[in-house]
Amino acid sequence: MERLFQTHRFRKSCALAPTWTLRTLDAGGLDRPEKVLVPGVWESHPALRCYRGRAIYEQEIECGGNLRFWFGGVSFRARVTLDDLPLGEHYGAYTGFEALALGIRRGRHVLRVEVDNRFDEDSALHVPNDYYAYGGIHRPVIVEELSKAYISECGFNPALTENGWELQAEISVVNLTDNPFLGTVRVECAGERETAEIRLGGMGTGTCAISLKCGQVNPWTPEEPFLYEVKVVLFAGRRTVDDWLDRVGFRQIRVEGGQILLNGTPLQLRGFNRHEEYGSFGLAVPVHGMIQDLQMMREMGANCVRTCHYPNDPRFLDLCDEMGMLVWEESHARGFSEEQMRHPRFMDQLLQSTYEMVSQHRNHPSIFIWGCLNECADDTEYGAGIYADLLGVLRQMDGSRPVTAALLERPGGRVYADLDVVSVNMYPKWYYDGAVADSLDRKEREIRENGGEGKPIIISEIGAGAIYGCHDPLGEAKWSEEGQCQILREQITAILGRPEICGIFLWQFADVRVSDEWAMNRPRTYNNKGVVDEFRRPKMAYRTVRELFRGSEKREIKDPGECPETE
Repeated sequence: MERLFQTHRFRKSCALAPTWTLRTLDAGGLDRPEKVLVPGVWESHPALRCYRGRAIYEQEIECGGNLRFWFGGVSFRARVTLDDLPLGEHYGAYTGFEALALGIRRGRHVLRVEVDNRFDEDSALHVPNDYYAYGGIHRPVIVEELSKAYISECGFNPALTENGWELQAEISVVNLTDNPFLGTVRVECAGERETAEIRLGGMGTGTCAISLKCGQVNPWTPEEPFLYEVKVVLFAGRRTVDDWLDRVGFRQIRVEGGQILLNGTPLQLRGFNRHEEYGSFGLAVPVHGMIQDLQMMREMGANCVRTCHYPNDPRFLDLCDEMGMLVWEESHARGFSEEQMRHPRFMDQLLQSTYEMVSQHRNHPSIFIWGCLNECADDTEYGAGIYADLLGVLRQMDGSRPVTAALLERPGGRVYADLDVVSVNMYPKWYYDGAVADSLDRKEREIRENGGEGKPIIISEIGAGAIYGCHDPLGEAKWSEEGQCQILREQITAILGRPEICGIFLWQFADVRVSDEWAMNRPRTYNNKGVVDEFRRPKMAYRTVRELFRGSEKREIKDPGECPETE
């Protein structure tokens, strides 16, 4: 199952068996085909730890009819075939995609997926970066049997009116036959139901909009994350053709008076940046690893997480929905110069990532804000134009959430006026000396004077590095756990003391592997700024962050070490 709950009761759907055959196609690969597990990344295989190239995943399956294969995530190019029938291609590791095979005779068939994680001239987003571009099928693969028409997408937007809550639904349906299709769509939620007619031409796609008056349902909040099942059923006459199950939370997010309001209450955000990576599993984080991450963040006093710098596994978002953890999710793009943003494929790949993120994840109530273009060229006219265009796309696709972008601290930003929430990445005491308060004063003044007056401000990245187990009894050396504690204490204390700043996201929750091209700037070829290491062993900073995020409350954890107080 690709989600943590049942998504169909009528449509036949199942996850493919986890064992696939893998054979590599380029130098430095395997000597012969081997069995591997999906989800997984090939870097988990000891012979492929640094393999960058092409490989073919293969599995024999029993299937037939109209088939829909859903790939939750393939890193980062995929070409899918069933026997010798091409089914489609996809670029981008962090969003799902479908591959249709129509009218397949029932029997044994071979599903093949060619995967490619090479950096080359057609790749604008996946480039050597401060995180690793793994290879493999790293999220679940689902096969479904479809009827003559199917529900391809559902968007649910809760709206608070003077008469209570309404659920605004937009349903997309695809006709798989050459004949016109006349059907009925029924939406049910919180004891209410409404229907609408839908007409499609041969092999056509259409949408219908339905509004449900749900009245006095329990709102979704981080403290009480109430979730409601939404059931969508497609009929042809009285005969059921397809169905779609999802979950929604009734909540309203708006920006007002320099604050982000959830159901009218200002949010005070204390959280972490988290890459989707875990020790030897790489990008294929198991569900028990996801929930452990959230439990550790929550134990430290965090109420939010940022999915830097790409959309995350929907199962992680399901957990956030259930646990009341607020999510900043952003489309894939990190650290691009103007020259890189002028790549001929940059805009179409960026728009694809953004469209797939919003259309696939917009029903998660935990997502309170959309982000994009982390630390790109917002200080140039061309770059600022890209920001404006993409922020417009986000607003057009989903006007129910504010939009932001994590901007580099450098002066000269040109996009403050375009943002609903101004977010800044800054590293005083780590990359440069000087008081944290001085850096905050300087940046807040620039924001006010360049179009950001009165907007909410988030410090979207701040932190310091430490190598797990590296100690300096004097507490001053960089890369020591003691030094990380000292810097984090000054950074967090300064930010939490400013009521005009409504959020802080520490960089970062866990250490992550980086591209080999970054190795000379990153000890161990890792970004070591996590408060836990890649295996979730707490550094001394764990206790420091917990103390500051949770105030004076003190609770013991297993062997996190002690952190010295600072003047």
